[in-house]
Amino acid sequence: MDQFDAIVVGAGLAGLAAAYTLAGAGFEVLVLERGDYPGAKNVSGGRLYINPVRDLFPGLLEKAPLERYIAWEGITLMAADRSVQMSYTGRELREEPRQSYSVLRSRFDRWLAAQAEKKGATILTGIRVDDVIKDSRKVTGVLAGGEDLRAEVVLACDGVLSLIPERAGLRTPGMPRDHAVGVKEVIALDAGTINERFHLEGDEGAAYLYVGDATRGRFGGGFLYTNKESLSLGIVAGLGDFLKDGQSPDVPGLLDRFKNRPEITRLIRGGTPVEYAAHVIPEGGFRALGRLWGDGILVAGDAAGLALNIGFTVRGMEYALASGCLAAQAVLRAKEAGRFDADTLSVYERLLEDSFVLKDFRNFQAAPAVMENPRFFDHYPETIGDLLRDIYAVPAGPKERLYPTLRKILRPGEIWSLFKDLKAMARL
Repeated sequence: MDQFDAIVVGAGLAGLAAAYTLAGAGFEVLVLERGDYPGAKNVSGGRLYINPVRDLFPGLLEKAPLERYIAWEGITLMAADRSVQMSYTGRELREEPRQSYSVLRSRFDRWLAAQAEKKGATILTGIRVDDVIKDSRKVTGVLAGGEDLRAEVVLACDGVLSLIPERAGLRTPGMPRDHAVGVKEVIALDAGTINERFHLEGDEGAAYLYVGDATRGRFGGGFLYTNKESLSLGIVAGLGDFLKDGQSPDVPGLLDRFKNRPEITRLIRGGTPVEYAAHVIPEGGFRALGRLWGDGILVAGDAAGLALNIGFTVRGMEYALASGCLAAQAVLRAKEAGRFDADTLSVYERLLEDSFVLKDFRNFQAAPAVMENPRFFDHYPETIGDLLRDIYAVPAGPKERLYPTLRKILRPGEIWSLFKDLKAMARL
């Protein structure tokens, strides 16, 4: 039997952040990763918000292989035959320190893994963890590759489909409505073309979200982020919304359909797909968070359900980094106490509560229920598109006055429904 101070399952952002922090404190840390290398199986839209985690990793992220800082935000309501786009830029987005960057996970994760290894962490790839090992109630290690690997504490950081928390008795299987499936392409395009098409200068970047017909009027949407010499383009579809009608979401088909929209085609023209990946995403927010600590075990990152979609921002990577770091801090405190039972490791919850992580999840705990409103994905994109179509139309004969045009679209029943939806959004 091999004995370690800590075993981290998963070399994603949460696992590597935990390993970096623990190894830096002198712990003997083993990281087990199922992929061929850190980042091989780690997929995200591709945007990291730096501000919340900068102080957790002093001087580290400034050296990271970040792509472009996001200077332009955009959201597009897609109707079947038209779309309405709103874009935003501001001085605060261009000032130092930058708020957020696009990233390529295969590159970023390998870099972060190297930083953890420099601190002394051991990272083994191509290793699948099959089960946890328990002595009485306490998790004392993992079964991986037919080997018993023992540790004082196990950190489950292996993604949203992690079975380790279930095997450890911390949670039951998740519900479809609390998950989405995403598919993403990285499309190579030279920097000059990207700057010209997106009206960018230097290292400026753009982040665009697409709602409505991108997912055939169901919960989810499309995204596009500009990298230095590529675009990250993808679709996310809520499983619950599709499965409730007995359908299985054809997400690759949705992506192909999305790419053929004229709004997207002109942006990716001439690009070469160089990466393709699919991933399950936690969407349940605060209501879906299970217990994140137990006897000899902590859960962080996507495995803990720490991703937050509030419509105009979709966040996850900074929660993974922060939760991994805070889980490591909880382990360090348990080491000082001389035991790794649930009572001692429960300090992890307090660390999360005191940080931006659970404060964000509490502040936006109504987001999943609000976002489940189908009108945001089918009705409003079509209605707003129809309204602007009629406003901008110049017919062969006389043009109707604006007020009758508005009344035709915004009937009394429609205004009442709009009021109720706005009232629901006030919970955000």
